Amino acid sequence: MKALIIGAGIGGMSAAAALKQNGITCEIYEAVREIKPVGAAISVWSNGVKCMAHLGMGHIMDKLGGAMNSMSYQDGFSGTTMTDFSLMPLVEAVGTRPCPVSRADLQASMLDWWGRDQIHFDKRVERVEQTAQGVTAWFADGSVAEGDFMIAADGTHSVVRADVLGHSVERRYAGYVNWNGLVEIDTAIAPVDQWTTFVAEGKRVSVMPIADNRFYFFFDVPLPKGLPEDRTTLKADLRRYFRDWTPHVQTLIEQLDPETTNRIEIHDIDPFEQLVNGRIALLGDAGHSTTPDIGQGGCAAMEDAVVLGLSFSQHHDIETALLHYQNERLERVRDLVLKARKRCDLTHGKQMEQTLAWYKSLKTETGQHIIEGLRETIVAGPLG
Repeated sequence: MKALIIGAGIGGMSAAAALKQNGITCEIYEAVREIKPVGAAISVWSNGVKCMAHLGMGHIMDKLGGAMNSMSYQDGFSGTTMTDFSLMPLVEAVGTRPCPVSRADLQASMLDWWGRDQIHFDKRVERVEQTAQGVTAWFADGSVAEGDFMIAADGTHSVVRADVLGHSVERRYAGYVNWNGLVEIDTAIAPVDQWTTFVAEGKRVSVMPIADNRFYFFFDVPLPKGLPEDRTTLKADLRRYFRDWTPHVQTLIEQLDPETTNRIEIHDIDPFEQLVNGRIALLGDAGHSTTPDIGQGGCAAMEDAVVLGLSFSQHHDIETALLHYQNERLERVRDLVLKARKRCDLTHGKQMEQTLAWYKSLKTETGQHIIEGLRETIVAGPLG
């Protein structure tokens, strides 16, 4: 049995690992000549870490994951602590620590683990077809690939998605711009082992520790879509958006490198009614494109892969296995997309009175409510 996997990102590589565990041959096709990650880092919460271990790549998380032992919210203007608490109760409750990691390092490690020479790069899908016996993919360079089924892990701009849904979809602008990158850890910005977030005005500035003495940082600002900003104005833009914010934030702005800082207009897509059509299945962002507001985008792709593998371990018929995968994932990924959307709106001042009420509630937060919310999301995954 042979699977064609479209996309060699986190979802595609996870899917390949899961299918390989079930004795299925995988041919992986990636559209670009060289993968350049969108985003500097990724929050891999405990459910994602469990999935990586299940897929045989737990050592990657051990190597790349930062020591994030506590969590804190700070007032964006004054820098005073609104709440801070240990994440150890969460780790004890779910059995695995969260691992914020460099996205580039994670993707590189997954490619190396599989074997880069076993991946077909610069293969952009132009069209696909399926019959009762298998699937065929035609690429822009004129080449053709055939397999028994296809996993479309080709991202939020998926080419294959329309072949599953029967129509194209529009991405929805979530209403804010995100800047993200990596800087060397500096206690003038935040403690070395803490996820620290500064909030005010419906804006966010956040830092997380990752491996090699680095902070992953991001800035969020509610803005109209399509503003003409680029790397040449990046620091000036951030200074303007965060004028009068705490010196911790000003230090971060001064230390970031505009050449390695990403500016992204955040989008999501309304949840789909299906993930599978015959012998073609959507996985990762191709099947459930979400905002990053609950840190579950990458984790959801890893979960997809685990469930895909479990489906093939239980069903030897391809279409039955893929339908089982769909049935197991539809409700879960819908919940994650809508939960992230709700958090996005609350965090970014869509209804400012609700955002201000949230700020007020943080000042009396002991950590119990936040940890319980994280725990509920984590344990709802396929590995508990």
